[in-house]
Amino acid sequence: MKRSLLLFFLVALLGSSCTSLLKKGQKQFSSGEYQYAIGTFSRVLEKDPDNKEANFYVAESYRLSNRVERSSVYYEKLVEEDPTFENYYRLGQSYKAQNKNEEAQEAFEKAKDLTLDDNFLRLVNHELAVLSKVGEIKDYWPYLELQNYTLLNTPGPDYAPILSEGYIYFTSARQASGIYPATGVPYTKMFRARAEGTRIDVQNIQALPEFRNEEGLNQGAIAISPDGNTIIYARGNSTSNKDLPDVHLFASYFRGGGFTQPIWMPVNEDEFWWNSTPAFSPDGNTLYFSSNRPGGQGGTDLYKATKLANGDFGNAVNLGPQINTPGNEMFPRVMPDGKIFFASDGHPGFGKLDLFVAEPKEGGGYEIKNLGENVNSSADDFGIFFTKYPQEGFITSNREGGAGDDDIYFFEDKTPKPKIVNVFLNVTTKEKKEDGSEVILPQTRVALYDATNKMAGGDFTNQNGRVRLTLAPDETFSLIASKSGFFTKSITYDTRGKTPRQEELIQDVTNITLDTTIVLDALILEKSIVLENIYYDLDKADIRPDAAIELDKLVQILKDNPSIRIELSSHTDARATDAYNDALSQRRAESAVQYIVSKGIEADRLVAKGYGKRQLIIQNAQTEEEHQVNRRTEFKVIEIR
Repeated sequence: MKRSLLLFFLVALLGSSCTSLLKKGQKQFSSGEYQYAIGTFSRVLEKDPDNKEANFYVAESYRLSNRVERSSVYYEKLVEEDPTFENYYRLGQSYKAQNKNEEAQEAFEKAKDLTLDDNFLRLVNHELAVLSKVGEIKDYWPYLELQNYTLLNTPGPDYAPILSEGYIYFTSARQASGIYPATGVPYTKMFRARAEGTRIDVQNIQALPEFRNEEGLNQGAIAISPDGNTIIYARGNSTSNKDLPDVHLFASYFRGGGFTQPIWMPVNEDEFWWNSTPAFSPDGNTLYFSSNRPGGQGGTDLYKATKLANGDFGNAVNLGPQINTPGNEMFPRVMPDGKIFFASDGHPGFGKLDLFVAEPKEGGGYEIKNLGENVNSSADDFGIFFTKYPQEGFITSNREGGAGDDDIYFFEDKTPKPKIVNVFLNVTTKEKKEDGSEVILPQTRVALYDATNKMAGGDFTNQNGRVRLTLAPDETFSLIASKSGFFTKSITYDTRGKTPRQEELIQDVTNITLDTTIVLDALILEKSIVLENIYYDLDKADIRPDAAIELDKLVQILKDNPSIRIELSSHTDARATDAYNDALSQRRAESAVQYIVSKGIEADRLVAKGYGKRQLIIQNAQTEEEHQVNRRTEFKVIEIR
């Protein structure tokens, strides 16, 4: 009997103890003291691991204090006993934050089967779509290298650095007084140190000197206007009932030789809305920030507010659904080229917050890109700032291997410098003699033009008829050779495919020497020059395709030599009557002239003349080959203007 009574009293005492702890934990949870609530409910779970209420509050406490990755073991307990949409959805979010994408997908699929609510379906479908695209992510800067700034970081949080007027400003829990009950880590303050680029004077870090950091609350995520006259930062999480209930933006202005005491900004609009992570546009006329105000896409969204006539910022506008998601977007950074860098857990990523870039598209809108695995991790990655855009700067991350909490990292783009290829082209100029031989033509001017018809070099050939020009690899050029008494001649020269590819180069500088020859014809008035392969169909004057190819060469000669005027003549063989041959040759000559005019040559530079059979080269021709020699088209220069 005594033994039974003792057991009864022990059970009653245990039940009373659990009830007391549950009430205490609920009060802590309701007050936002999530870390204290976790401790209290953990004591309940030590005695009753399956306690549904305790598992729920521990899971939610971790989620609401930005540690959702630690909540999965508690949500796993909940879905066993209470398989609801919300429990499976939160479990999926916890797996996703740990980069356990297969488990996350399975949890989201189960959540989807447990609801018909359109809003819930929108949320879970978004998460499934995000998971399906993770495998498509590529490194935005393939050669970027990231390194922990170990001399700057402490075991507590250090995050969101910016540079202004030779100083780095950042948020840190060093010199903290008091513990933030939601996370169990010290409250944060703002600090600065001298800096040049990513080099920081870590020996002389001081608390923000412009105005005093307050005690017993978090302050940080600082922004400084381009002119250095305005400081905006986030302030909140006070445990005082007399303070503001949420995180808000405060501003301090440089007035009369010093900065004013920070004041609450009207852009916050409502004391129950969360507003944080401010950043200025490059010109200082727009303020970007993150807020959970109503009307957004969900979670925290990015907004922009314009500078008003009185110096305040107002008329906040949501950046829209291309950038904002049902998740959280924060820590914007707007660059002069219009790109917006930001942190998000709602776009395809590797876990919690990842860094993204929104690239403006032609015609409006943005293309969103994850910066890749060489920047992001499964932990929180945020707060990018460029000291030299886009080659170097800082980010913040609480990834494994750091000093203990949020750490500041510096990065540098180590893209290897391309190896240099010098292309030297040896040009030889020659003259074509009457007998068909070619001899050196010295003192000829050779001009080089690039693909945009911009002059890229040139000089006169030496006594050996040679000149060396420097060309770029993988490009197309024009060479124009000219000398008094000769037809000017242009040729195209292509260096594409004539040099090794970058990956094949061994030396930092590789010299490639190429050769080409330009042959000029003497420009003699009234000297006939036969155009080869100008054929016409029998008894016709139409320009055939094969004849057009040859006439195009004459077009080029006329373009290269704009000061000449020519006669284009057509000749027949000795067959048929004089009258017939004269008329046919005239029609053919006129047809050739019309073709040349259609290619942009002025008509007054051309004279068409049909000679019929009056200027035979071979008298008494017998064979078809001999007749073909007589059937020819010629041109001669009749005037040099």
